[in-house]
Amino acid sequence: MPPQAPAPSGSVGGTAWRHLLLLLTGLPLALAALAFALQWRGGGVDDPTARWPPHAFPGMTDPTPPSLPSSACGEVLIASSGPSFPYLRGWSFPFDSDAGLHPKVCVQTSTSAGLDQILPWLFYHKVVGVAQFLLFVEGRAAKPQVSGVLESIPGVKVVYRTQELEEQQARSRIWNETWLAGFFYKPCNYELFVKQSLNMEMAIVMARDAGMDWIIHLDTDELLYPGGGAEYSVRHLLAEVPGDVDMVIFPNYESSVERDNIKDPFSEVSMFKKNYDHLPKDTYFGMYKEATRGNPNYFLTYGNGKSAARVQDHLRPNGAHRWHNYAKSPNEIKLEEAAVLHYTYTKFSDLTSRRDRCGCKPTKDDVKRCFMLDFDRAAFIIASTASEEEMLRWYNERVVWNDKQLNLKLLRKGVLTRIYTPMAIVQGLRESGVFTSSIAAAQSLVNAKVSLKENNVQNKNHTKLEKASARKILHAVEPASRDSNVSAVPPLSPPSLDNHLLELS
Repeated sequence: MPPQAPAPSGSVGGTAWRHLLLLLTGLPLALAALAFALQWRGGGVDDPTARWPPHAFPGMTDPTPPSLPSSACGEVLIASSGPSFPYLRGWSFPFDSDAGLHPKVCVQTSTSAGLDQILPWLFYHKVVGVAQFLLFVEGRAAKPQVSGVLESIPGVKVVYRTQELEEQQARSRIWNETWLAGFFYKPCNYELFVKQSLNMEMAIVMARDAGMDWIIHLDTDELLYPGGGAEYSVRHLLAEVPGDVDMVIFPNYESSVERDNIKDPFSEVSMFKKNYDHLPKDTYFGMYKEATRGNPNYFLTYGNGKSAARVQDHLRPNGAHRWHNYAKSPNEIKLEEAAVLHYTYTKFSDLTSRRDRCGCKPTKDDVKRCFMLDFDRAAFIIASTASEEEMLRWYNERVVWNDKQLNLKLLRKGVLTRIYTPMAIVQGLRESGVFTSSIAAAQSLVNAKVSLKENNVQNKNHTKLEKASARKILHAVEPASRDSNVSAVPPLSPPSLDNHLLELS
């Protein structure tokens, strides 16, 4: 048989291209089939959403279906029927899950609020890395239906304002020193300021005994905003602070509500007025009048922020906004991005609630005895003398930001800013059922508290640690040299335009 002639080179090349094309077509299909098979068997492909149970994050326990009595809390804590984040459902926060994480951050507060305000505030701060809460409660917050729920939450210590506690604090070294004396024996805000300072003094000892590294005093209408920190974490933020720094100032931003019917500020307010410390000086004073809108100051209330202190020997409060040290002048820094978000006068009812807490006369002279800041004084007078309709009109003129063109202008200039993360976290927590689950889980403790006929029996059960703390404060070792002459830092208004103009003249 004669040998076959070789195939033309063009034919060989065409066959090779067909084989290559077939390979390139079949390979992705084969890989897809393999991935599907492995995924079907439950392994081989790292799906981030499959790493944990469908309703839990790492370190969080499985959800417990809530069974909430209808009268246990307001509608603001109840999960709505709207869409929710699928991996938030049934969130819980076991206290031991972050036992090895450092630094440990403690938040202390003095409050008379209800669960509708305290629970979103508390769990938000759990999300951003706070390890322990020291809640000094009175009024509504001390009622069994509220305090029982708070006591059942891991990482929360509730301290009651009993007669015994007041007697212990009356023997505090604070009363024998001069730095807070200017606030003694005055009503309303001054009385609260002294009470906060006394509670902060006791909280220092509690935080140290609990192994905390940092302590922060916050009110329950304030949220820490860890801007500039990794993973939106206060713990990560403070971990980056140099070791020789004793205190860290969080400048405050003030809420700017856009309507007069806010019910839940933490999940409805996203616009804030930035602090003087976070604005160029020219912008701050250049836009001062437009940002103030006829009010006495740039902010409605205080503008000097809050501070976190490293827990160490000889630490003491320096009023509700700062800390100090008996043995040295503390090294203090101010954060350039992080802030305290202050939700002040966010609800129309805040006008009357502040009025009802003080027994002062609605005159210009008398309100100076009760309130430290000008807007608080004006608000008290309006709430005490005006009709409901007049109050609402005043609230819309002075508090509500309903001029969209002005808002847009100040947003573009950077005076106002939008911050959505706290809103998203609180809304997500509510949708997950965390608040209702906490209330339901505490029902047995709440029922036991309600059944107690004598409140002082309940109070004695919660003051043992307070006694020990008071004794430690009273018998504190006196350092060789101390600075007791530094006056407490009160709530201060931001720099005013008038003072700025005087400096320029």
